[in-house]
Amino acid sequence: MSLRKNSIRKPWVFILMCTMPALILTGYFLIIPAFQVFRLSLTNASMLGFLDPDFIGLSNYRHMLGDRRFIQAFQNTIKLLMVAPAVTVLIALFLAFAVTQSKLKERSFYRTVFFFPAIVSMVVIGIIWSWVFHPNLGILNTFLEAIGLGAWAQPWIGQSNTALWTIAVAYIWQSAGYFMVMHIAAIDGISTEIYEAATIDGAGPVRKLFGITLPLIKDIVGITFVFAISGTLNGSFVLASVMTGGGPNGASSVLLYYVYKQGWENGNFGYAMAVAAVTLLLAIILSVTGRLLSSRQT
Repeated sequence: MSLRKNSIRKPWVFILMCTMPALILTGYFLIIPAFQVFRLSLTNASMLGFLDPDFIGLSNYRHMLGDRRFIQAFQNTIKLLMVAPAVTVLIALFLAFAVTQSKLKERSFYRTVFFFPAIVSMVVIGIIWSWVFHPNLGILNTFLEAIGLGAWAQPWIGQSNTALWTIAVAYIWQSAGYFMVMHIAAIDGISTEIYEAATIDGAGPVRKLFGITLPLIKDIVGITFVFAISGTLNGSFVLASVMTGGGPNGASSVLLYYVYKQGWENGNFGYAMAVAAVTLLLAIILSVTGRLLSSRQT
C-alpha cells in the first residue's frame, strides 16, 4: 500500500517542483502587485503622502463617475478594443492563409517582411507613423496629393475625429505579422491530405478557408484574439504617448495613458490606481468573453 501511495504522489511532487518557480514568479510579479493596486485605489495616496496614505474607501471610484476625462478615455479604449483586435486577427488570418496556400517561391521572404514590424519597438512604430500622418511632410498626404486626391489630405493626428484611429492603424500594422506567424504554425499542422481531398472535390481557396482552415484552427484564433485585446490595451498607451499625447483635447487618450497622467504627472497615485484597477477588470472581462465566443465558433 505504501509503495502504491508513493507511486501516486510522486507525479504530483514532480509537477509541483516543475511549476513552483513559475507560480512564485507569477505571484510575486503579477498577483501581489494586482492586490497592491487595489489596496492603493482605496486610499488618497499622492506624491507627497505615498508611504502613509489615508483610507478613503470607494471615493476614488465614485469620483470616476463624474470625471469627464476618465469617461472619455474609457470610451476611446472601448472603441479601440471593438475594432483593433478583430481587424488585426482578420488581417493576420488572411496573410497566413495567403502565404501558406500560395505556390510562390518567395513565401519565406514574405513571411519575414510581414513579421518584421513585430520585432520593432512600439516607440519606434509610433515615431514612424507620426511621420506617415504628418500634415505637411507625411507620406500619406503626399501620396494623396500625388494621385489627385489632395482634398482628402488632412491633419490626421491633429484632429479629434481621426487621432484615435491613427493609433489603431499603427497597432494593427505592428501586430498583424506577429499573429500571422501563430496562424501559419497552426495551418502548417493541418494535414495536406485534407486540402488535396478538397481540391479533388473542386473546392476553391475561399471554400478551403471557411470549410477547412478556420474550423481546424479556431482554438488558435481564439488565443490570438485574447492576445490582441491585451496588446491593444498595452500598445495604445505607448502609441498615444508617442504619437498624439492623448490629444487633441483628450480625443486619443486611453485608460493606461490616463493612469500615467494621473499618477506621474498629477501625483494622484490613489486615483491612478483606481483607474488601473478598472482597466484590469475590463481586460479580464473582455479576454474571457472573447475566448468564450471564439471557442463556440464552428
